[in-house]
Amino acid sequence: MFITVLERSLSLAQHNVGTLLKTGWAYILLLVAVNFAISSALMPEGGFKTVSYLTEPVAAPDEGALRAFAAIANLIVGFGIAIAYVRRILIDARDFPIVFGGRTVKVLVNQIVLGLIGGLSLLPLLIVSLLLAAVTAGAGLLLLFLAPFIALMVVQKFSVVLPASAVDDPLTLKESWKATSGLGWAMSFSALVMSLLAAVLVGIWAFLLSVSDGLMPANELWQQIRSAIFPMGTMLILVWGFASLHATFYGLIRERFAQRLGLKAKDYIQAEQQKALSRDRASRALASVRRMKRR
Repeated sequence: MFITVLERSLSLAQHNVGTLLKTGWAYILLLVAVNFAISSALMPEGGFKTVSYLTEPVAAPDEGALRAFAAIANLIVGFGIAIAYVRRILIDARDFPIVFGGRTVKVLVNQIVLGLIGGLSLLPLLIVSLLLAAVTAGAGLLLLFLAPFIALMVVQKFSVVLPASAVDDPLTLKESWKATSGLGWAMSFSALVMSLLAAVLVGIWAFLLSVSDGLMPANELWQQIRSAIFPMGTMLILVWGFASLHATFYGLIRERFAQRLGLKAKDYIQAEQQKALSRDRASRALASVRRMKRR
């Protein structure tokens, strides 16, 4: 199932690069404008030594607050792009070029909740792994290594609420967990691969901008432009990868969207079989526990 989920996600992303640009062009311009203004405010006298203001060392305490504001602004605009992108590929929505409303707030709140769930999942795993390491170092180190991946799996099983919120589907966290039964490991492996792919693409983007000084005239204006388009490109890469991934997850639990996402009937049937198998295993485990209690 992992290969199916990853293949469909990458295929969806590959065939919708144009869709991302069409739906997000206004947000992209807004990202460039915001980051250009912040770059101008943070640019040192000698110019930036690295690709962007985000990669520069913090020279003064007040710079940290401005960078924090920049990070929040980039995330909010990035979620706006993700919502527009997901709505276009799922329901062919033709929204106003820039929309910030209740839907955006709901998606942001859900993302914050997912972050908290990830942290709360990781913390006890780390504590248990350290305690276990005191008894048997091998098992403790193994759990310590697996802990982030297990937390990632938990987050991904809840993550379907993000595309659901984008299309105004009142899917709850509890329903997301149940609907993704049997798909957790496939989802987490796919998210891990997508994270690595995004990191590579961001690295390539940073490299291309770093060597651009040899092609462009060496002046402050170009440094500010370069500083502004680096976070813009980084946000687009993240949105492109993870919005496509989560839309694929959503298609696997919502049959009416499967065809729009390029999922084949056998993919959806396979997902249903995985969920049925997982439910059957859970039922047998619960029945076994009940029999032990009776004894």
